Amino acid sequence: MSSPNLIKSILKSRNVNVTKSNFDEDYAFPRHHLPKVLKDDNKTPLVLVACGSYSPITYLHLRMFEMAQDHFKEKEEFELMAGYYSPVSDGYGKEGLAEAKHRVKICQLAVESTSDWLMVDSWESRQEQYQRTAVVLDHFDHELNDIGGGIKTSKGERKKIKIMLLAGGDLIASFGHPGVWSPEDLHHIVGHYGCVIIERTGTDVYGFLLSHDVLYEHRMNISVIKQLIHNDISSTKVRLFVKRNMSIKYLLPNPVIDYIYEHGLYKAKPDTTYST
Repeated sequence: MSSPNLIKSILKSRNVNVTKSNFDEDYAFPRHHLPKVLKDDNKTPLVLVACGSYSPITYLHLRMFEMAQDHFKEKEEFELMAGYYSPVSDGYGKEGLAEAKHRVKICQLAVESTSDWLMVDSWESRQEQYQRTAVVLDHFDHELNDIGGGIKTSKGERKKIKIMLLAGGDLIASFGHPGVWSPEDLHHIVGHYGCVIIERTGTDVYGFLLSHDVLYEHRMNISVIKQLIHNDISSTKVRLFVKRNMSIKYLLPNPVIDYIYEHGLYKAKPDTTYST
């Protein structure tokens, strides 16, 4: 198998990143919640990255990070330092996808009003073309370790930050869909970085890991977290509620709800048909 660095260079060479200019501010990688010094030098510093549409972000998306935080509190190997949302670009072309600048803003409003350790990175959102998850994780590795130099230990040394993908069981199930994910990307995502999976209602993640060759090969680099309180809030249903003029209160943080209504997101499009 190719080395991670070789795969990383190949992945980057396949993507010509053209940045969009319709954001209100210039791009800067967010670091404001990153600790300056590792608390326990014996642990591996860890950052979680969640990629997705976030159209809109819901309390389930926020809960995923909290469940992961509880999980890693029980582990002696890692020190979880921060988490990032990386909203997909408009180039993804998914139905119901609000404009990238709006999705980034509502994610920012959500974390600013609810969290002291989560951040939103808009690099992926600013790209004209859809960026594969493997490339997005390489971007975080570059920002945190190549540019940021990792994190200081109590002795003043630098330690590389481990990056893992945080995902729901539905996204992991898509790993098995023919033509959606290349084996090269899966080896890079799960083998080189690692994956934390939140098991959703009705998904058999362990059974899927057993049946999938690439995931089974890297099973030691995968953590599966069960939901103790089932939460099935979906962005799709939230968009439908807005379209039908139904309440979305208590499904999303209030600042997100206010922004959606203020900017008219997810409203039903006017019927342009007419009779002659």
